Amino acid sequence: MRQANFLQLLIGILACLSVLCVNAEDPYRYFTWKVTYGLISPLGLGVPQQGILINGQFPGPPIEAVTNENIVVNVFNNLDEPFLITWNGIKQRRTSWQDGVLGTNCPIPPNSNWTYKFQLKDQIGSYTYFPSTLLHRAVGGFGAINVAARSVIAIPYHIPDAEFTFLVSDWYNASHKALQKQLDAGLSLPLPDGILINGSPNKFTFTCETGKIYKLRISNVGIKTSINFRIQGHTMTLIEVEGAHTLQEVYDTIDVHVGQSVAVLVTCHATPKDYFIVASTRFTGRTTLTANATLHYAGSNTPAAGPLPIGPTYQIHWGMKHARTIRRLNLTANAARPNPQGSFHYGTIQVVRTLNLTISSTKIANKLRYALNGVSYVDPETPLKLADWYNIPGVFSLNTIKDTLTTPPGPAVLGASVFNLTLHDFVEIVFQNPEKSIQSMHLDGNSCYVVGYGSFTWTPDMRKRYNLADGIPRHTYPVFPQSWTAVLCSLDNKGMWNLRSQIWENRYLGQQAYIRVWNDEKSIFTEAEPPLNALYCGKAKQP
Repeated sequence: MRQANFLQLLIGILACLSVLCVNAEDPYRYFTWKVTYGLISPLGLGVPQQGILINGQFPGPPIEAVTNENIVVNVFNNLDEPFLITWNGIKQRRTSWQDGVLGTNCPIPPNSNWTYKFQLKDQIGSYTYFPSTLLHRAVGGFGAINVAARSVIAIPYHIPDAEFTFLVSDWYNASHKALQKQLDAGLSLPLPDGILINGSPNKFTFTCETGKIYKLRISNVGIKTSINFRIQGHTMTLIEVEGAHTLQEVYDTIDVHVGQSVAVLVTCHATPKDYFIVASTRFTGRTTLTANATLHYAGSNTPAAGPLPIGPTYQIHWGMKHARTIRRLNLTANAARPNPQGSFHYGTIQVVRTLNLTISSTKIANKLRYALNGVSYVDPETPLKLADWYNIPGVFSLNTIKDTLTTPPGPAVLGASVFNLTLHDFVEIVFQNPEKSIQSMHLDGNSCYVVGYGSFTWTPDMRKRYNLADGIPRHTYPVFPQSWTAVLCSLDNKGMWNLRSQIWENRYLGQQAYIRVWNDEKSIFTEAEPPLNALYCGKAKQP
C-alpha cells in the first residue's frame, strides 16, 4: 500500500515537472524604439544634416542579449516615409515574417508602430541591424546586436576583461532623399565624403588597462565601401565572424566588407600612452578615406602620435588571400547547444542544385540598373511572403530568373526574382563578378560555408580548389573585382529569404532576389503562422 502511494506521489511530481518544462520559455528582452529625424553633423564640418535617430541616438542603441533569448522590439515610425528594420545575420528560425525586408513585410506606415518578435535561437556572436527601406540606411538607424554565449557553456578563448563595439560606416553629406533622387535619375553614387567610427571620424576613445585583454566587435554598417581596421602598435586575434568561432589567427590588419562583422581580442601590452585606431577604405582607387579613434591607456597623458599604421588599399590578391585565412570552426568552440561545432561535415554532403549568379550593371530604359542573371529586381506592392502564403496570383513567378545566366545573355529585364528550393536542400551558390568594383553578397536567414575565391571566370573545374575541410559559415561574402566566390548552404530554415547585395546602391537598383525555401507540409515545427500583428498591403488583405 505504501509502495503504491509512493508511486502515485512520484508520478504526480513528474507530471508537474513535465508541465513546468513544457510551459517554460527562454527569457524575454523588451525594447521600445522611437525612430525620428534629427540634426547631426557626423563629419564635424559644422553643417548639420538630417539623420535618422533611434531614441535620439546615432548610431542606434545596441541590443545586448544571450543565446536563445526572445527579443521584442516595438518600433514607432515617426518619419514621413514607410520604414522597416532588418536584423542582419539573425537567422529568424522558422519565421521570415520578422525579417524586416519588403519581400516579407509590409512597411510600417508613418506615424504608426509595429512590434517585431524573434528568438536568438542557437546563435552567438556579432551582428547588426539597419533600415532596409529606400536609402534610410545611408543616414542612420543602424546599430549592433551582440549575442553572448550562455554561461553554462565555456568559450574557447581567454575571457575578456571588457568588450567594446566598433560600428564603421561610410558617410555622405547629402540627405538620403537627395541620394535616392540621384539613383532614381539613373546615376551612380560618388565616393562617400568620409568614414565614421561609432558616428564620428575622430572622436571615439577606447580606454584599456595595461595587461588586460579586450574583446572588440567590429562591424561594417556602411552602404558602399569595404574597410580595413587596424590598431597602432597592437595585433588582433580573430575569434569570431558572424556567429562562428574561427581559427585564432593573429592579424595586424583586418578587412571587413559591407555588412560583415568580426570579433577580435586585443591585449594592452604596449608602453602606456595613446595609440591610433584606424579604419580606411579599400578598392576606392586613388582616394583612400580614413577615420581615426583612440586607444587610451588608463592614467596616460601622452597623446597618440603618427605615423598612422599602414593598411592595404586596392590589392585584390592580398584581399583574397586574407579572406582565405578566415576559416575553420574551432572544434573546441562553444556552440549555442552543447554539441561540437565540427560535427557538420559540409564537404561530404551532395549538392542538389547550383545557382551560378552573375552580378552585373546594366541600363534599362537608359537608366542605370543592377542585375543578377539578367534580372533587375523590383519590389511588388504585395510582399512575396504574403502572396506565397495566401496563394495570391500575379505577384511573382518562379520562372522569372534562371539558375545560370543564358549564353549569350539577352538584355536585362525588370522582375520579381524568386528561386524555388526545397527545405533541407544542400545548394552551391557561385557569385560571379565581372565588374571592376568589389561586391558584398548576403543571404538572410541562413549561413553558408565559404569554400572558394578565385580570379576571372568560375568553371566546374574550380571545385577542385574548394576548401571542403575547414571553411567557415558566414552570412555575407565578398566577391572581389573580376573574380568569383563560392559558398555551400544547407537550407534548413523554411521561409522567403532575401539574397542581396549589401552595397545599397546596387540593391536599391535591383541587385537582389529571394530564395523560397519550401515544402508542402504546414507545421509550426517547420514554419510559424503569420504573426497576429502582421501588416497587410497591396493585394494582401487582413484575413
